[in-house]
Amino acid sequence: MIFHTIGYGGRTPSELVLLLRESGVQTVADIRLRPQRASMGYYVLVKSPDKGIQGLLGRAGIGYRWIEELGNPFLGDDKWQEMYRKLIHSEGETRCKELFELEEPVCLLCAEKRVAECHRLQVAEFLIARGHTLAGHL
Repeated sequence: MIFHTIGYGGRTPSELVLLLRESGVQTVADIRLRPQRASMGYYVLVKSPDKGIQGLLGRAGIGYRWIEELGNPFLGDDKWQEMYRKLIHSEGETRCKELFELEEPVCLLCAEKRVAECHRLQVAEFLIARGHTLAGHL
C-alpha cells in the first residue's frame, strides 16, 4: 500500500484539499477517535454525505472512510505515544485491516498538524515496518 499522512489543524479546507489532490490521494482514511466532535465544522463527520468532511472531500473527488479502530484512546495521557505504540504493534494487523481495502494512494488523516505529535506517526511506522510505502507527511 502507498500512503501519506496529514493533519488538518491550522489548515483551511481549500488548503487541505489542494495538498491531497497535488499528492494524488484517492482515499482519506480518517483515524480520529471521535470525528463527530471535530471543533471545526468542515472536518466533522456528519450523517449526510454531502456535508462535513465527507462533502468536502467528495466534491474534490476524494474518497473518505472513518476507521475508528485506529483512533487514539490514550489522548490526554502523558504517555499516550508509548501506550499507542504498544497497542498498534500488538493489534495493528487487525486494526489496519480496513486500510488495505481502500483505493490507493491512501492518506491517514487526523487533527494534529505536526506528525511528531500525532498517533498517525505510530500507524505510519507500523505500516512501513510491514513493507508499505510512505509517500510523505503532508
